[in-house]
Amino acid sequence: MLKSVEDITTTKKRIRIEIPSDIIEREIGSSFEKLKNSVKIPGFRPGKAPVALLEKRFGKEVEAEVLEKLVPEHLGYAIQEAALNPVTMPVLDEKFDFRRNSPLNLSFTLEVLPEIGNLQYENLTVNDIPFSVEDSDVDDMLKRLQNQKAVFEVADKTIEMDDFVSFDYADGEIVIGEPVPSLKEIISNLGNEMLPADLIEKAIGKKKGDIIEFTTQFDETFKQKELVGKTANIKLTINEIKKKTIPAIDDELAKDLGFENMSELREKLQERIHEAKKQQIQKLQKAEIINKLIESHTFDVPESLINKELESLVMEKSISESKEDSVSTTSITDILETATKEEKKEEGADDPDAKMKHQAMRNVQASVIINIIGKKEGITVSENEVNERLSVLAKKLSATPEAVKSFYTYKEGSLDGLKHSIYEEKVMDMLLSKAAFETKEN
Repeated sequence: MLKSVEDITTTKKRIRIEIPSDIIEREIGSSFEKLKNSVKIPGFRPGKAPVALLEKRFGKEVEAEVLEKLVPEHLGYAIQEAALNPVTMPVLDEKFDFRRNSPLNLSFTLEVLPEIGNLQYENLTVNDIPFSVEDSDVDDMLKRLQNQKAVFEVADKTIEMDDFVSFDYADGEIVIGEPVPSLKEIISNLGNEMLPADLIEKAIGKKKGDIIEFTTQFDETFKQKELVGKTANIKLTINEIKKKTIPAIDDELAKDLGFENMSELREKLQERIHEAKKQQIQKLQKAEIINKLIESHTFDVPESLINKELESLVMEKSISESKEDSVSTTSITDILETATKEEKKEEGADDPDAKMKHQAMRNVQASVIINIIGKKEGITVSENEVNERLSVLAKKLSATPEAVKSFYTYKEGSLDGLKHSIYEEKVMDMLLSKAAFETKEN
């Protein structure tokens, strides 16, 4: 039973509970009855061993098992009675001395979600951003598709800008510093790392077998530390030239992409571009909503949630260029980053650590607000919705839904993260549907 709740801070509570002795004794008695019918005691038939003997032999084990069951059970009742929303596992404040036939009094500390009074989220004004899909948008997309279908074929010709050229290391020497052993092997292993950006311009007009010479300086980013700070004269031999051939933008290209003709392809591209622009505008509008909700409601957030979000942001940053990003969903982090993208004068903006901690704080504030609104609106995520999302992600990755599900399970331990992302998206969609749109005058 709940005895008291003490406010340590607005997000940290101390909760005291008491488990009555009669409940404990009844549970212990029940456990011994089950034990008596299952355990074998020499000299006694099954179920006939004296309870006193069982208590002597198994008393401590039974008491421990009973407490392992009753403590979390009654703690849960107390948390529910106190109407708390824990964000961390409760921590026992001090060791306790359990005595038979006496009530058990315990004290726990836990972090909880803050309460936000008078949360207003309907009719929030957002900018109504008009947009259209122009023929030039479709043309640009067709050109990208055209380039994706380009092929490179070996050609006996002089090099032009769009050609693919491979080089062999011919010769080189270190200009500054002591000679470096196996320079040819080291530079060959560097690959494109040591090639200047304008190398192709140096190669234009040359042909297979010609030599290109250039000077490069190795900076601190090079893995071979013995080269850092040194300058080298490098000679490369043109090994092979491949000419880029792009298909014509016609019905054949459309058929190659899975459409009947160019007319159908343009129509589908227009639909996709329209949807992409619409989603980007909605992302901006959702960012407006989140910012207004954060700015108009002041509340503390649990430190543990900020630290957890900070760890998540650091990890996301470290894998931002990884292929794993391709299965991500539009998260609150994405929306808030869109909202703050242009805010360069913010305090601490030049300090990466301060900026990331500020972002973590806002992400947690947004998540707390969204969870409260979603709970109030009765928003849930069904298993069918999770499976549908897995199917969509699988189609994008050319994988099976089972493979994507296994990926999430391996990466996060469960599908809870994906499910929560869908939940947040549904809440944000609901908030946008309740918003008041206004057109800003130029």
